[in-house]
Amino acid sequence: PWLRDILIGLHDDDLFRQTHLAIGRLLESASIVRPIDNGLGHQIMGLAMGGSTFKLKFGHHGGNQPVINVDTGRVEITAQNHGFAVDATSLDGRNVAITHLHLNDDTVAGIRHRRWPAFSVQFHPEASPGPHDSHHLFTRFVDSMQR
Repeated sequence: PWLRDILIGLHDDDLFRQTHLAIGRLLESASIVRPIDNGLGHQIMGLAMGGSTFKLKFGHHGGNQPVINVDTGRVEITAQNHGFAVDATSLDGRNVAITHLHLNDDTVAGIRHRRWPAFSVQFHPEASPGPHDSHHLFTRFVDSMQR
């Protein structure tokens, strides 16, 4: 069983709270779960890993949003449409690594758990046709399922 694109589009605050608590419990059994999330799923993943979120002044919207992969230093042009972000300082001291940052405002665009095979991004890596800068995320997800 794999977890993919969890409840994108939630609007009920109580259901949202219950969802991130449930995801936190699922992450604890990550030996059988291989989560990958984007958009709202990324925010839920950040909350489930002990972080917090905040409302962006203008949000990130459009198909030309630059993010940097902090592991490789490579810039990826991404498609985005969201108004909230995971707070980087809320992840300090947790088992979470920041993997991507928005170049326009230095907000968190990607995270991964240091121990569990779980990661998420705040953008849409499957946006097609092109750009294809983030296709490596799907390879990473498939590789984690094969372990």
